Amino acid sequence: MGRSGEKPRVWGVMWRQLAVCLVLGAALGGGHAAMTKEEKSQLRAQVLEMFDHAYGSYMLHAYPADELMPLTCRGRIRGQEPSRGDVDDALGKFSLTLIDTLDTLVVLNRTHEFEDAVRKVINDVNLDNDIVVSVFETNIRVLGGLLGGHSVAIMLKEKGEQMLWYNDELLHMAKELGYKLLPAFNTTSGLPYPRVNLKFGVRRPEARTGTETDTCTACAGTLILEFAALSRFTGITIFEEHARKALDFIWEKRQRSSNLVGVTINIHTGDWVRKDSGVGAGIDSYYEYLLKAYVLLGDDNYLERFNTHYDAIMRYISQPPLLLDVHIHKPMLTARTWMDSLLAFFPGLQVLKGDIRPAIETHEMLYQVIKKHNFLPEAFTTDFRVHWAQHPLRPEFAESTYFLYKATGDPYYLEVGKTIIENLNKYARVPCGFAAVKDVRTGSHEDRMDSFFLAEMFKYLYLLFSEKEDLNFDIEDYIFTTEAHLLPLWLSTANHTRVKKNKTTQFTELDDSNFEWSCPNTQILFRNDPLYAQSIREPLKNVVDKNCPRTTSRMDDLSSNGNRPPLRARDFMASNPEHLDILKKMGVSLIHLKDGRVQLVQHANQAASAIDAEDGLRFMQEMIELSSQQQKEQQLPPRAVQIVSHPFYGRVVLTAGPAQFGMDLSKNVAGCRGFVAKTEPYSGCSEMTNPDLINGKIALMQRGQCMFAEKARNIQKSGAVGGIVIDDNDGSSSDTAPLFQMAGDGKNTDDITIPMLFLFSKEGNIILDAMREYQEVEVLLSDKAKDRDLDGENGEHKSLENDSQKQILKEQSIPQEEMMNTKDSEGEFPPMSPLDALHSLDIDHFHDPTDGNLPSEIKQPLNEEGRDFVENSQTPSENPETSENEEGDSKVQPIESILADWKEDIEAFEMMEKDEL
Repeated sequence: MGRSGEKPRVWGVMWRQLAVCLVLGAALGGGHAAMTKEEKSQLRAQVLEMFDHAYGSYMLHAYPADELMPLTCRGRIRGQEPSRGDVDDALGKFSLTLIDTLDTLVVLNRTHEFEDAVRKVINDVNLDNDIVVSVFETNIRVLGGLLGGHSVAIMLKEKGEQMLWYNDELLHMAKELGYKLLPAFNTTSGLPYPRVNLKFGVRRPEARTGTETDTCTACAGTLILEFAALSRFTGITIFEEHARKALDFIWEKRQRSSNLVGVTINIHTGDWVRKDSGVGAGIDSYYEYLLKAYVLLGDDNYLERFNTHYDAIMRYISQPPLLLDVHIHKPMLTARTWMDSLLAFFPGLQVLKGDIRPAIETHEMLYQVIKKHNFLPEAFTTDFRVHWAQHPLRPEFAESTYFLYKATGDPYYLEVGKTIIENLNKYARVPCGFAAVKDVRTGSHEDRMDSFFLAEMFKYLYLLFSEKEDLNFDIEDYIFTTEAHLLPLWLSTANHTRVKKNKTTQFTELDDSNFEWSCPNTQILFRNDPLYAQSIREPLKNVVDKNCPRTTSRMDDLSSNGNRPPLRARDFMASNPEHLDILKKMGVSLIHLKDGRVQLVQHANQAASAIDAEDGLRFMQEMIELSSQQQKEQQLPPRAVQIVSHPFYGRVVLTAGPAQFGMDLSKNVAGCRGFVAKTEPYSGCSEMTNPDLINGKIALMQRGQCMFAEKARNIQKSGAVGGIVIDDNDGSSSDTAPLFQMAGDGKNTDDITIPMLFLFSKEGNIILDAMREYQEVEVLLSDKAKDRDLDGENGEHKSLENDSQKQILKEQSIPQEEMMNTKDSEGEFPPMSPLDALHSLDIDHFHDPTDGNLPSEIKQPLNEEGRDFVENSQTPSENPETSENEEGDSKVQPIESILADWKEDIEAFEMMEKDEL
């Protein structure tokens, strides 16, 4: 491939070679009927219509705000909405969505809109705001957006048809922003602070930032493309130098024995703060930028580093089709039993690397998860249960789908793209754009449409269904940033300052195949076997429904030489003598308590060997994850309020809190449907003065003045078929506040038969606003959103329950347990909080040895505020996420603290790691 001095010339040829190989792959793909040009054209037109709906809604309802709030049809302006924490650090009052969308407009042939958008950015956007923003997000979205916009603007100008007036205004703004980000690099390590004030920089009193000590690896390692491009465009080298120094520091601080990096690092000392390592959140784009920096800049250093890391990833993290986090010092030790959705980008990166087989495997696993939940949950467990239920319309899976289609030419990936389009229209589209999904299990929405949705999702989907002649420029002349912004490959020869290779850096000796496969040769890959991709996917097509097939793990490999396989927490049975013997060898003691429970304690120094001690620590950590997971499963999931009348037609779904009394919506397939009416009095705390209006409808009332159960009885007496209680705390939202169950009044509530749900103020106001505008508003109360009425806008009002019969749940009697009263005057259920199992681990009961299922229930007695939880009497068999074989009569016991010496052993174990280093 040539050395660094030759790289700028060679890479232009290699990138073209990649394009040629991908086309050959497209011609040879097999296994699925080829999609006709007419079908692809129709889907491309559908993507354009969806983009116009989203972009038009932003420009109409939100601009010049940073982002659109699609449920309330207004812009999100930082400081005027309840804080969402770190998520809001992407907002800088600089019309984020417009800048992030600039080059997407050109890719989608919306060049007239692009010209108008550029004028708006030049005339309206102010970058000198007294506001603290994320360095990472501002770099990839705003700096990258300005540079991508500049790249396509000069391309259009060179064609001589449009943008003839353009005089590098976007580049001047990018340079201004670059200088505003530079103060963040004022550290001894060269790693940037995670946040910077656009007006005052860092560490000055008025900056309100600069006290942070930690940053994520991706945050510090995802700068080189944008900063180097800025330097190459302007001839000002300082930007590329700072980004390169940050990358150099991370590389030097990698764990030398494993060649892995952690998630977060101290920006002053370089110590790893979080020592788990994966390819998802916190690290993902660091790896991506190493390989792409080699592509764009032609420096061998970046490729060598990437290949060193990639070898470690495939050695330790990859467990096809899974990608599981490990500990950087003990890479044979799995750090967690769930995966986050950001790792969906990795198959696309593997395509660029040329490692197609694992890319196909992981992508197929992710697609099976999507087919189960309609979208990819923010996190899911190794047995494909929901861990974090949100889906903020992330584009990473669409990105990998596009690259896999380009590499294989398999029309299967066109069908995958078609599924993405259908799910977005069916489950995320709302009258004012597309709304993020708050819970994939219920289909409820969140009032957010992040800028990356317009920057990336529609770009990849449009390119997926496009032929070369459908684009007004050659996409192969550009490389995608992590935000899918376009940077021209000719930058490799522009204003290039030779950087001396670091002679002191030691690289791992790697097989030559790591380098020769850096450009995927799909001609060889698919010429002899056009069904190659299908043959890899086939074993995985039922991976989610049947759970992940048991594959040989790294730990199994360790024990393959005649040793026993390690015991996993999910398989453990306290009554199995063999399991007890394995525990003893791992230094884990099982203590029988007087109340019938058992407690597990590990003493690493009592293990039979160092490997057994590792197994024991992993077993205890798995048990902690398992207890946390089971705690979440015991919590009733949120319910859904779906607006089904004109002009919503089921597209708006609001997250609602359940009640511990009244109709159980999880057992009622049809849910409760009806028009809404406000009670008089609005508190619902006395006999209704408007019973004729309430009769046969779903009553709306305000929280306060009496118990929830009393409100339910009053509206039920007036003939209401259901009730919705709206929070009286103005501005409250499910986006920022935890949901809770409405508890009873300490009396028998069997007389309440109607369903009751709770909405926070923001969600409740959406219904109230709809009533003011449309008078007649019909809603559906259910456990999860039903299919949207896609034909309703044409006057064909279909039932939303047409698929519900497929989801009939077994009705089982639930033993009525006495519910604890809380201190709240209304009897509200305290916020649902996850189990903090890091400090305690008690195992209640275990199944009979003949039953291979997990321990029955693990529960903690107090929430984060120290208040009593209302015990959930739902049995595991009633939760669709749990195994059908689980018994429902398990006795719920509180968790007590684990013995203090276990914590001491863990600390000692960590000290052993440091000593070994």
